[in-house]
Amino acid sequence: MRILHLSDTHGLHHRINNMPEADVIIHSGDISNSGTEEEVLDFMNWMIELPYQHKIFVTGNHDLCLWDAEVIEDLPNNLHFLQDKSITINGVKFYGLAYNHPEDLIPNDIDIVITHEPPVMILDESAGIHWGNAPLRNRIFEVKPSYHLFGHAHDDYGFIKQDGIVFSNAALLNDRLQITRKPRLFNLEP
Repeated sequence: MRILHLSDTHGLHHRINNMPEADVIIHSGDISNSGTEEEVLDFMNWMIELPYQHKIFVTGNHDLCLWDAEVIEDLPNNLHFLQDKSITINGVKFYGLAYNHPEDLIPNDIDIVITHEPPVMILDESAGIHWGNAPLRNRIFEVKPSYHLFGHAHDDYGFIKQDGIVFSNAALLNDRLQITRKPRLFNLEP
């Protein structure tokens, strides 16, 4: 399965060009800049039009109008809003943790965890500050998913593998809110 991961587009998603083919596209939060319904609707309409078989997104700290949402009605069957929920696609279990929700909600039997926040001290630095979440780090190392996908720390775009877990920060914008990176494409390891 090919995964395309992106994060932190802050309403500039229309400026992303030449996205590669993938089976699943995942956006790990900050889909909007001001958190308005108009921004979120624009993002969802953009996602609906993308030619990917499965599409997943979670909330970020800028996505205020979605913080308390449990469900978004009338989404197409292939667009998944994972707010403290999981979905299985082709045998792979994905779980999306809503921004600022307790880490203990993450189940034990998950292959891919999607959050907005990074775990502390793992791809979490921006403007000289570590923005990571310590309890999230502890829970990720307890659950041991194959992948943990996130964003939030704009300056620490990258991926690393630690203790058998692939960590991916796919923040596309820099701290000046300019798109300077491309979405990350990877094949799931068996």
